[in-house]
Amino acid sequence: MQNISLKASTLIGSEIIKLSNEINQKIKEGNAIYNLTIGDFNPHIFSIPTVLESYIIEAYRNKQTNYPPADGVAELKVAVRNFVQTYENISFTDNEVMIAGGGRPLIYAIYQTIVDPGDKVVYPLPSWNNNHYCHLSDAQRIEVNTRAEDGFMPTAEELAPHLSDAVLLALCSPLNPTGTTFRKEELTKICDLVLAENKRREGKQKPLYVMFDQIYWVLRADSIAHENPISLRPEMKKYTIFVDGISKSLAATGVRVGWGLGPAEIISKMKAIVAHIGAWSPKAEQIATAQFLSNTIALTSYLDELKAKINRRFDAVYNGFEKLKAKGYPVQIIKPEGAIYLTAQFAIMGSINPEGKKIESTSDITQFLLNHAQLALVPFTAFGCENGTDWYRISVGTLREEDIPDLLQKLETSLSKLQLVNS
Repeated sequence: MQNISLKASTLIGSEIIKLSNEINQKIKEGNAIYNLTIGDFNPHIFSIPTVLESYIIEAYRNKQTNYPPADGVAELKVAVRNFVQTYENISFTDNEVMIAGGGRPLIYAIYQTIVDPGDKVVYPLPSWNNNHYCHLSDAQRIEVNTRAEDGFMPTAEELAPHLSDAVLLALCSPLNPTGTTFRKEELTKICDLVLAENKRREGKQKPLYVMFDQIYWVLRADSIAHENPISLRPEMKKYTIFVDGISKSLAATGVRVGWGLGPAEIISKMKAIVAHIGAWSPKAEQIATAQFLSNTIALTSYLDELKAKINRRFDAVYNGFEKLKAKGYPVQIIKPEGAIYLTAQFAIMGSINPEGKKIESTSDITQFLLNHAQLALVPFTAFGCENGTDWYRISVGTLREEDIPDLLQKLETSLSKLQLVNS
């Protein structure tokens, strides 16, 4: 007889956190490993803004330690509305905004608000955690494979056959795990598909909503424009729910301040769900974030510095992989566009490793990189892709600039010891 619920017994924990914990244990045991698995920042390399830190301390000293309003303190909601209006030119009313303890409670609340058991949810592969949120919501998963030549961003053509009768389309830009972004033309086509589908089903069935996770949107290359559904098609405001916050934009993953923006009827139910599970953001951090978002000089200065530090790492790793490719090594890397991630391919399936064993699976590639290059990366299997993928996410949030040359040299040395399948 089963002692726990079927949902709990069949729930899979975070593959990324599991892998990162295993690597951290190896490091504690004395192994020298470059752990580029977790989508987080080393606060000794990427600290939160000192001005924000002082605001947080001040809020605690002012005894701002009681319950916040369930949907967020008023001054932060105003600051978020002003921020979005200034930087994205989108207007929201007070009842179209809510605050939560980071992006995860917002995503969970979106699923719980929109999805009934058995409803179809469409999302691309690779993508972050949608499979788990579908499981928690008893949703029917509609997974759409994407292509490397498109930066693993879904196209309208790929999504179109799957939108009929779906209730939620989950999108992310810049994308976790790839750091790639939507182009204006393609996202416009996707919006037009959503609008056409909703016009077809108007008054007959539940609308098709878009969850647009843009938690990384300020961390993008200067040459890359951030596109969002509402700016491209204002009619999309009725169907789009944004997930955003300071977790990544201010290197503040542990501060836990996120915000959701969307149709009032959706946001009101999301507020109730977040309130019932107590997933609100701490009051002091909310007050401090409101002050910081309103301090344009401090905000701009910090973002410029943070992006410069990330981009230096992007450039060094990207150029290093390009040199390896030019030397004939079986690697490929996609030019970074945003977030804190690069996407790399290790096309070594079928090769013989230094122990004389054939590399036959994604796990074999992962272990080869770990054991011979001391390099810990997350394979796309952690983002829903099937075993056999040779694509990996590289997170630079914990990477020291001075370590990159040695990292690349160790990678080259390890690749040189392979008996390649075509050699």
